[in-house]
Amino acid sequence: MSGQRTRVLVLPGYQNSGAGHWQTRWESLDPAFTRVQMPDWDHPVRDAWCRTLDAAVAAADTPVAFAAHSLGCLTTAFWATQYASTAQLAKVAGALLVAVPDPAEVHFPQAASGFAPVPLMRLPFPGIVVASSDDPYGGVRFSQTCANAWGSQWIGIGARGHINADSGLGDWSEGRGWLSSLSVPR
Repeated sequence: MSGQRTRVLVLPGYQNSGAGHWQTRWESLDPAFTRVQMPDWDHPVRDAWCRTLDAAVAAADTPVAFAAHSLGCLTTAFWATQYASTAQLAKVAGALLVAVPDPAEVHFPQAASGFAPVPLMRLPFPGIVVASSDDPYGGVRFSQTCANAWGSQWIGIGARGHINADSGLGDWSEGRGWLSSLSVPR
């Protein structure tokens, strides 16, 4: 796989990412970005989402990186620690994990099942956890705990809500730069 361009698997959270979301904008800017289509965006089930991610990684014929948002972050952590084979993990260059939600928070979607407790063990690939100081779905302390446990770098970006379309990030070049720093094939 050495020398091949990294495919970025886009992992939205609960209810998918709409037109103004940075994930959707990145997909429209670069054909190397591919959204992983989950079986049910409105009723996420961990096992189904992890198996769907596993199939997407298996189908990739190049190294992959993850651009995950919200529940996509938890899917990544569960997949990497409980579902993925060694061969699958060897394909992963890294993960940008944005707005990690806390299943214990009151705003966590009740329709989501199987996402607690969050696996707090080192991920077998480099990661960057990006957090907002006023995210209603996951606090700074929780995101720092996850970053530390996952062996990931933690970056706080101030008060940007859930770091979604409502955050006014546009094409979010800063996030794209962080992702690029992880996307170099190993």
